Amino acid sequence: MPRPFFGDRLVIASHNQGKVEEIAALLAPFAIDTVSAGALGISEPEETGDSFEENAALKGRAVAEASGLPALADDSGLVVPALGGAPGIYSARWAGPTKDFRAAMARVHRKLGDRDRSATFVAVLALAWPDGGIELFRGEAPGRLVWPPRGERGFGYDPIFVPAGGTETFGEIEPAEKHKISHRARAFAKLVDGCLKNG
Repeated sequence: MPRPFFGDRLVIASHNQGKVEEIAALLAPFAIDTVSAGALGISEPEETGDSFEENAALKGRAVAEASGLPALADDSGLVVPALGGAPGIYSARWAGPTKDFRAAMARVHRKLGDRDRSATFVAVLALAWPDGGIELFRGEAPGRLVWPPRGERGFGYDPIFVPAGGTETFGEIEPAEKHKISHRARAFAKLVDGCLKNG
């Protein structure tokens, strides 16, 4: 059984404003007060893991320890089978130090050429406690890549990703709609079932 979360304050272990806003919106119905690691002046640890799970756990534990509060970390990325799973856990790094996701999307498009454009967004949420306890939840959203990028909503690779069964990219659809079907929303639903419903 996953460990239930009984608190009313949670640190979102991210400096990515898009992620912080998306996670805060998902937590809003549970009356949990959120603050970002960046707002607390906590720097992001280096992501040295070999999987989304390892990196999410690493970030969650580091922020829970530094803040003395439970922390919710996310490690997510775009997995493209035709590129051997790249950019995968290196999705943010493909955007470079300036976080230029336009360049990252162009790189994916260039490397893909005319190969199969199926892709999956993956998100792993790590709920970490200051005592070292941790729970991990993985969500996936299958879809396909399009070019050129479409839409100004969302963040990261959203403007080139069309979810399975859809016609609009994650960059075009309403945020409320994305919150129902995204990889992060699916991981979050598991977190709710495992930890928040018991709280």
